[in-house]
Amino acid sequence: MSHPGVRVSNDGPIAKLVLDRPGRKNACTGSMWAAIGEAAREIAVSGARVLVLTGANDDFCAGADLVGDPAIEEVQHTHGLHAMRSIGDSVMSVHQLPIPVIAAVDGVAVGAGFGLALAADLLYCTERSRFSLIFAKRGLSLDYGTSYLLPQRVGLHHAKRLAFTGDVIGAAEADRLGFVNEVVPDGSLESTVAAVAEVIAGGPPLALSMTKRLLDNAAHSTLAQSTEAEGLAQTVNFSTSDTRNAMAAFAEKRDPEFKGR
Repeated sequence: MSHPGVRVSNDGPIAKLVLDRPGRKNACTGSMWAAIGEAAREIAVSGARVLVLTGANDDFCAGADLVGDPAIEEVQHTHGLHAMRSIGDSVMSVHQLPIPVIAAVDGVAVGAGFGLALAADLLYCTERSRFSLIFAKRGLSLDYGTSYLLPQRVGLHHAKRLAFTGDVIGAAEADRLGFVNEVVPDGSLESTVAAVAEVIAGGPPLALSMTKRLLDNAAHSTLAQSTEAEGLAQTVNFSTSDTRNAMAAFAEKRDPEFKGR
């Protein structure tokens, strides 16, 4: 599935997914959420080593377009629960990607757009960025994974305050709450994220994919389960040519080159 408002490109090992709906702050229709999920599933098997998730037009995403856009929105005569499950599949496809995902947020990240940013592994934003769980102000409860993702990032009490009030918070507050990795000056977001993506893309893809799983599963695992999973992952690593080559590079005082094998 493709959509004109969801653009995907590859620059070597770095994939980029851009939301692009001019005049709508990149608010997503139902078919756009489905296209995001499908794009994530395709990127997962594309050979990309890192995904940069961002928005065009000086905004990240204003959430769901509750009005809709008849020019591009498919009308589906189905029960609302089916549509909401499709939206759930979309965020899970992004969050469960086996490669690191970086959200580059400029402007607004609101509602489900906030959830999409939180589904990434790393989140960088500009000084002008604004975040909100706006659902309560629309008479709605949380969706797009925000009820799970935000408490993981900021703790339950902060998450409840943001959810119950729908307050709009700026980059400084987002940094204080700890769900952004860095607030960068306006105009430097693309270069900052590109540099981080390049470092990750140059790393060991198999090891990083297992590290991502270990960290994601840690909150729901015991120490014994975590150390067992670590042991299994390291056993896989020691069987790869990447690890053998990295050990040789260390001994020879040179930088390793990882092939993903």
